[in-house]
Amino acid sequence: MAHFSGHQPPTEVPAHFKNLFTNGTLGGDEDSNNNNNNNNAGNNDQENRPSNNNNVDIASCWVFGYGSLCWIPGFTYNKCITGYIRGYVRRFWQGNATHRGTEDAPGRVATLVEDKEGITWGCAYRITGSTALEYLKQRECTLGGYATLETKFFPRVASHDTPFSGEAVEVLVYVATPENRHWAGDAPLAVIARQIANCRGPSGHNAEYLLRLALFMHDEIPGVRDEHLFDLERLVLEEIYRMEIPLSSVMGRNPDRIRRDSHEDLRRPPSFEFTSRIPETKLRCLNI
Repeated sequence: MAHFSGHQPPTEVPAHFKNLFTNGTLGGDEDSNNNNNNNNAGNNDQENRPSNNNNVDIASCWVFGYGSLCWIPGFTYNKCITGYIRGYVRRFWQGNATHRGTEDAPGRVATLVEDKEGITWGCAYRITGSTALEYLKQRECTLGGYATLETKFFPRVASHDTPFSGEAVEVLVYVATPENRHWAGDAPLAVIARQIANCRGPSGHNAEYLLRLALFMHDEIPGVRDEHLFDLERLVLEEIYRMEIPLSSVMGRNPDRIRRDSHEDLRRPPSFEFTSRIPETKLRCLNI
């Protein structure tokens, strides 16, 4: 369960996460031993791809994305892995006047709501250096109204190539609470869908945010059902078609492709190849 009490959001990234960049790592020794993809300093602000600088001395941490971070992170990262966190459900209860809406017509974006039995699927990014955290602080906290918390992330695919090895790891998560000024709260799905279908902000149409998130779930985590997200997807599409809005004008430019679960390529299915190394044995019958 996450460590987050009541409805009093912290105002900045937790100090122990900041300290990771100078005093240690998050996720075990694998972070410092992996020489394939470390942070490319100076390109954090607008990159949606892994970096290739082999600086193994920089500590790293993991950030969990469940909304727009799933398809447009905006910073350089080492690795992206799909998985889930427990104890929360995704809801479009957070208002937005800086990215997907305006002050006069705020849009709606995703947040997490505590639910004892809840599971939220998304993806975790491993990031290094302080630039990415500062970018996320501005994007999620200052502009978005989100608070920070830490919780456990469970990978969809475990492998010796990740620090998980089938176990959970701590991740940083951005969550909105009712105390922030952008909070929109619960409403009938039809009302939320109409709001999303009619709002647009500096980052694009509000419907794009929802539809690309749903597309991420359909493509990357097939078989997982997110009732709230998928019902809104259907209702928003119906509303867009009813208003005769071209879908192409809603979706904007396609984001860069994100390579997720690269360690899945390294998995080897169970086999019995070891039996081929057993020497042949001839049996002889004994008359007893």
